[in-house]
Amino acid sequence: MIKRILVALDPDTDSLVATQFAVRIARENGSLITGLAVVDTHMIEASSRGGGIGSMYYAEKLKENLTQETREKARGLIDDFEKYVEGSGVKHVEAVEEGVPFQRIVEDMKYHDLLVMGCDPHFFYSHPKQRTNTLAGVFHNTIGPSLIVPKGYREVKKVLYATNGENSSARAIRRFIHMAPFGRDIEVEVLYAHEKDDVDAELHLELTKTYLEHHGFPVRVVSMVDADPATCILEQAEAGGADLIVAGAHTSKGVRGYKLSPTTDHLSDNQKIAVFIDH
Repeated sequence: MIKRILVALDPDTDSLVATQFAVRIARENGSLITGLAVVDTHMIEASSRGGGIGSMYYAEKLKENLTQETREKARGLIDDFEKYVEGSGVKHVEAVEEGVPFQRIVEDMKYHDLLVMGCDPHFFYSHPKQRTNTLAGVFHNTIGPSLIVPKGYREVKKVLYATNGENSSARAIRRFIHMAPFGRDIEVEVLYAHEKDDVDAELHLELTKTYLEHHGFPVRVVSMVDADPATCILEQAEAGGADLIVAGAHTSKGVRGYKLSPTTDHLSDNQKIAVFIDH
Protein backbone atom coordinates (compact mmCIF):
# COMPACT_ATOMS: atom_id res chain seq x y z
CA MET A 1 0.00 0.00 0.00
CA ILE A 2 1.30 3.44 -0.96
CA LYS A 3 0.16 6.29 1.29
CA ARG A 4 3.04 8.77 0.96
CA ILE A 5 4.88 9.57 -2.29
CA LEU A 6 8.02 11.73 -2.44
CA VAL A 7 8.68 13.59 -5.70
CA ALA A 8 12.24 14.93 -6.04
CA LEU A 9 12.00 18.10 -8.13
CA ASP A 10 14.70 19.14 -10.59
CA PRO A 11 14.84 21.99 -13.16
CA ASP A 12 14.80 19.51 -16.05
CA THR A 13 11.56 18.73 -17.89
CA ASP A 14 11.28 15.29 -16.30
CA SER A 15 10.11 16.85 -13.02
CA LEU A 16 6.73 17.47 -14.64
CA VAL A 17 6.67 13.86 -15.83
CA ALA A 18 7.58 12.67 -12.31
CA THR A 19 4.70 14.72 -10.93
CA GLN A 20 2.31 13.24 -13.52
CA PHE A 21 3.31 9.70 -12.52
CA ALA A 22 2.98 10.57 -8.83
CA VAL A 23 -0.52 11.96 -9.35
CA ARG A 24 -1.53 8.81 -11.26
CA ILE A 25 -0.27 6.57 -8.45
CA ALA A 26 -1.78 8.80 -5.76
CA ARG A 27 -5.21 8.56 -7.37
CA GLU A 28 -4.94 4.77 -7.52
CA ASN A 29 -3.90 4.48 -3.87
CA GLY A 30 -5.35 7.52 -2.10
CA SER A 31 -1.83 8.80 -1.41
CA LEU A 32 -0.40 12.11 -0.28
CA ILE A 33 2.37 13.58 -2.48
CA THR A 34 5.32 15.57 -1.12
CA GLY A 35 7.09 17.84 -3.61
CA LEU A 36 10.73 18.23 -2.53
CA ALA A 37 13.26 20.75 -3.84
CA VAL A 38 16.81 20.62 -2.44
CA VAL A 39 19.26 23.52 -2.32
CA ASP A 40 22.62 21.80 -2.81
CA THR A 41 24.69 23.73 -0.27
CA HIS A 42 27.59 21.26 -0.58
CA MET A 43 27.97 21.94 -4.33
CA ILE A 44 27.56 25.69 -3.77
CA GLU A 45 30.37 25.61 -1.19
CA ALA A 46 32.64 23.70 -3.56
CA SER A 47 31.90 25.99 -6.52
CA SER A 48 32.50 29.22 -4.59
CA ARG A 49 35.66 28.19 -2.77
CA GLY A 50 38.41 30.81 -3.15
CA GLY A 51 42.07 30.26 -3.92
CA GLY A 52 43.67 32.45 -1.27
CA ILE A 53 43.15 35.02 1.48
CA GLY A 54 42.67 37.86 -1.00
CA SER A 55 39.89 36.06 -2.76
CA MET A 56 37.96 34.96 0.34
CA TYR A 57 35.70 38.01 0.27
CA TYR A 58 34.74 37.41 -3.36
CA ALA A 59 34.26 33.71 -2.70
CA GLU A 60 31.87 34.50 0.13
CA LYS A 61 29.90 36.92 -2.04
CA LEU A 62 29.73 34.29 -4.79
CA LYS A 63 28.47 31.77 -2.28
CA GLU A 64 25.77 34.15 -1.11
CA ASN A 65 24.69 34.89 -4.68
CA LEU A 66 24.63 31.21 -5.65
CA THR A 67 22.66 30.30 -2.54
CA GLN A 68 20.09 33.01 -3.16
CA GLU A 69 19.78 32.11 -6.85
CA THR A 70 19.38 28.41 -6.02
CA ARG A 71 16.77 29.09 -3.36
CA GLU A 72 14.76 31.12 -5.86
CA LYS A 73 14.90 28.33 -8.43
CA ALA A 74 13.90 25.78 -5.78
CA ARG A 75 10.94 27.96 -4.85
CA GLY A 76 9.98 28.17 -8.52
CA LEU A 77 10.00 24.39 -8.80
CA ILE A 78 7.76 24.14 -5.76
CA ASP A 79 5.36 26.71 -7.22
CA ASP A 80 5.16 24.79 -10.52
CA PHE A 81 4.57 21.53 -8.66
CA GLU A 82 1.85 23.08 -6.53
CA LYS A 83 0.05 24.56 -9.55
CA TYR A 84 0.00 21.22 -11.35
CA VAL A 85 -1.13 19.10 -8.41
CA GLU A 86 -3.65 21.64 -7.12
CA GLY A 87 -6.23 20.83 -9.78
CA SER A 88 -5.76 17.05 -9.56
CA GLY A 89 -7.75 16.48 -6.38
CA VAL A 90 -4.73 14.76 -4.81
CA LYS A 91 -3.52 15.69 -1.33
CA HIS A 92 -0.08 17.31 -1.39
CA VAL A 93 2.53 19.20 0.62
CA GLU A 94 5.71 20.99 -0.42
CA ALA A 95 9.18 21.37 1.08
CA VAL A 96 12.43 23.19 0.30
CA GLU A 97 15.41 21.69 2.12
CA GLU A 98 19.14 22.43 2.12
CA GLY A 99 22.07 20.04 2.14
CA VAL A 100 23.43 17.23 -0.03
CA PRO A 101 20.51 16.19 -2.30
CA PHE A 102 20.80 12.41 -1.99
CA GLN A 103 21.14 12.68 1.80
CA ARG A 104 18.02 14.83 2.09
CA ILE A 105 16.08 12.45 -0.18
CA VAL A 106 17.24 9.38 1.75
CA GLU A 107 16.25 11.00 5.06
CA ASP A 108 12.79 11.95 3.78
CA MET A 109 12.28 8.47 2.32
CA LYS A 110 12.27 7.10 5.87
CA TYR A 111 8.77 8.55 6.06
CA HIS A 112 7.54 7.89 2.52
CA ASP A 113 6.63 4.71 0.67
CA LEU A 114 7.83 5.54 -2.84
CA LEU A 115 10.28 7.98 -4.43
CA VAL A 116 9.52 9.37 -7.89
CA MET A 117 12.22 11.29 -9.74
CA GLY A 118 13.60 12.03 -13.20
CA CYS A 119 16.16 9.92 -15.05
CA ASP A 120 18.89 12.59 -14.92
CA PRO A 121 18.71 14.53 -11.63
CA HIS A 122 21.14 17.40 -11.06
CA PHE A 123 19.70 19.59 -8.25
CA PHE A 124 22.56 22.10 -8.48
CA TYR A 125 20.35 24.62 -10.23
CA SER A 126 23.07 27.10 -11.18
CA HIS A 127 24.62 24.41 -13.39
CA PRO A 128 21.57 22.33 -14.39
CA LYS A 129 23.47 20.07 -16.79
CA GLN A 130 26.25 19.16 -14.37
CA ARG A 131 26.34 15.42 -13.73
CA THR A 132 25.92 14.29 -10.13
CA ASN A 133 25.88 10.97 -8.28
CA THR A 134 22.46 11.61 -6.75
CA LEU A 135 20.83 8.46 -8.13
CA ALA A 136 23.69 6.23 -6.99
CA GLY A 137 23.62 7.76 -3.50
CA VAL A 138 19.86 7.33 -3.24
CA PHE A 139 19.83 3.73 -4.50
CA HIS A 140 22.70 2.75 -2.19
CA ASN A 141 21.21 4.24 0.98
CA THR A 142 17.45 4.47 0.75
CA ILE A 143 15.13 2.03 2.51
CA GLY A 144 12.35 2.41 -0.08
CA PRO A 145 11.83 1.76 -3.80
CA SER A 146 12.23 4.38 -6.51
CA LEU A 147 10.36 5.07 -9.73
CA ILE A 148 12.65 6.67 -12.31
CA VAL A 149 10.57 8.32 -15.01
CA PRO A 150 11.41 8.89 -18.68
CA LYS A 151 11.10 12.13 -20.65
CA GLY A 152 7.43 11.59 -21.44
CA TYR A 153 4.41 10.30 -19.51
CA ARG A 154 2.52 7.15 -20.53
CA GLU A 155 0.00 4.91 -18.81
CA VAL A 156 1.44 1.69 -17.35
CA LYS A 157 -0.38 -1.37 -18.67
CA LYS A 158 2.51 -3.73 -19.39
CA VAL A 159 5.54 -4.42 -17.18
CA LEU A 160 8.84 -6.14 -17.91
CA TYR A 161 10.37 -7.74 -14.83
CA ALA A 162 14.11 -8.22 -15.39
CA THR A 163 15.82 -10.67 -13.04
CA ASN A 164 19.04 -12.61 -12.71
CA GLY A 165 17.88 -14.57 -9.70
CA GLU A 166 19.60 -12.33 -7.15
CA ASN A 167 18.00 -10.93 -3.99
CA SER A 168 17.79 -7.35 -5.26
CA SER A 169 15.64 -8.48 -8.20
CA ALA A 170 13.38 -10.51 -5.92
CA ARG A 171 12.97 -7.56 -3.55
CA ALA A 172 12.04 -5.29 -6.45
CA ILE A 173 9.23 -7.49 -7.76
CA ARG A 174 7.95 -8.24 -4.23
CA ARG A 175 7.73 -4.50 -3.51
CA PHE A 176 6.03 -3.89 -6.82
CA ILE A 177 3.33 -6.52 -6.48
CA HIS A 178 2.65 -5.73 -2.82
CA MET A 179 2.40 -2.00 -3.54
CA ALA A 180 0.59 -2.39 -6.90
CA PRO A 181 1.25 1.28 -7.72
CA PHE A 182 -0.68 1.09 -11.00
CA GLY A 183 -3.30 -1.42 -9.92
CA ARG A 184 -3.45 -5.11 -10.79
CA ASP A 185 -4.87 -4.96 -14.30
CA ILE A 186 -1.33 -5.21 -15.67
CA GLU A 187 0.43 -7.84 -17.77
CA VAL A 188 3.86 -8.87 -16.52
CA GLU A 189 6.59 -10.28 -18.74
CA VAL A 190 9.50 -12.00 -16.98
CA LEU A 191 12.97 -11.73 -18.50
CA TYR A 192 15.61 -13.88 -16.82
CA ALA A 193 19.27 -13.05 -17.48
CA HIS A 194 21.24 -16.24 -16.99
CA GLU A 195 24.39 -18.03 -18.07
CA LYS A 196 24.10 -20.62 -20.83
CA ASP A 197 24.86 -23.41 -18.38
CA ASP A 198 22.48 -22.20 -15.65
CA VAL A 199 20.65 -25.41 -14.81
CA ASP A 200 18.26 -23.58 -12.47
CA ALA A 201 17.02 -21.09 -15.07
CA GLU A 202 13.82 -22.93 -16.00
CA LEU A 203 13.00 -23.61 -12.35
CA HIS A 204 13.53 -19.96 -11.43
CA LEU A 205 11.26 -18.84 -14.27
CA GLU A 206 8.51 -21.25 -13.28
CA LEU A 207 8.65 -20.23 -9.60
CA THR A 208 8.55 -16.56 -10.55
CA LYS A 209 5.58 -17.11 -12.88
CA THR A 210 3.65 -19.03 -10.20
CA TYR A 211 4.38 -16.37 -7.56
CA LEU A 212 3.13 -13.54 -9.77
CA GLU A 213 0.01 -15.43 -10.80
CA HIS A 214 -0.87 -16.10 -7.15
CA HIS A 215 -0.88 -12.32 -6.70
CA GLY A 216 -3.30 -11.89 -9.58
CA PHE A 217 -0.94 -10.71 -12.34
CA PRO A 218 -1.19 -12.29 -15.83
CA VAL A 219 2.32 -13.49 -16.74
CA ARG A 220 4.26 -14.24 -19.89
CA VAL A 221 7.79 -15.63 -19.49
CA VAL A 222 10.78 -14.92 -21.71
CA SER A 223 14.24 -16.36 -21.12
CA MET A 224 17.59 -15.00 -22.29
CA VAL A 225 21.29 -15.65 -22.00
CA ASP A 226 23.73 -13.36 -20.26
CA ALA A 227 25.17 -11.28 -23.09
CA ASP A 228 24.79 -7.57 -22.31
CA PRO A 229 21.93 -7.53 -19.78
CA ALA A 230 21.12 -3.82 -19.99
CA THR A 231 20.93 -3.82 -23.78
CA CYS A 232 18.87 -7.03 -23.84
CA ILE A 233 16.47 -5.70 -21.21
CA LEU A 234 15.82 -2.43 -23.02
CA GLU A 235 15.49 -4.15 -26.41
CA GLN A 236 13.00 -6.65 -24.99
CA ALA A 237 11.08 -3.88 -23.21
CA GLU A 238 10.75 -1.86 -26.41
CA ALA A 239 9.97 -4.88 -28.60
CA GLY A 240 7.32 -6.10 -26.16
CA GLY A 241 5.74 -2.69 -25.69
CA ALA A 242 6.54 -2.48 -21.98
CA ASP A 243 5.56 0.74 -20.21
CA LEU A 244 7.66 -0.03 -17.12
CA ILE A 245 10.74 -2.08 -16.20
CA VAL A 246 11.01 -3.60 -12.71
CA ALA A 247 14.60 -4.41 -11.65
CA GLY A 248 16.95 -4.57 -8.71
CA ALA A 249 19.65 -1.92 -8.24
CA HIS A 250 23.35 -2.64 -7.87
CA THR A 251 25.61 0.07 -6.44
CA SER A 252 29.04 0.43 -4.89
CA LYS A 253 30.88 2.99 -2.78
CA GLY A 254 34.48 3.99 -3.45
CA VAL A 255 36.88 6.83 -2.74
CA ARG A 256 35.08 8.99 -5.31
CA GLY A 257 31.63 8.36 -3.90
CA TYR A 258 28.72 6.17 -4.91
CA LYS A 259 28.55 4.45 -8.26
CA LEU A 260 25.88 2.55 -10.16
CA SER A 261 26.62 -0.78 -11.79
CA PRO A 262 26.72 -0.59 -15.62
CA THR A 263 23.33 -2.31 -15.93
CA THR A 264 21.61 -0.15 -13.30
CA ASP A 265 23.14 3.00 -14.81
CA HIS A 266 22.02 2.02 -18.32
CA LEU A 267 18.47 1.22 -17.22
CA SER A 268 17.97 4.31 -15.07
CA ASP A 269 19.50 6.58 -17.74
CA ASN A 270 17.18 5.45 -20.52
CA GLN A 271 14.73 8.20 -21.44
CA LYS A 272 11.91 6.14 -22.96
CA ILE A 273 10.65 3.67 -20.33
CA ALA A 274 10.01 4.16 -16.60
CA VAL A 275 12.00 1.96 -14.22
CA PHE A 276 10.86 0.72 -10.78
CA ILE A 277 14.06 0.09 -8.78
CA ASP A 278 14.74 -1.49 -5.44
CA HIS A 279 18.16 -2.09 -3.88
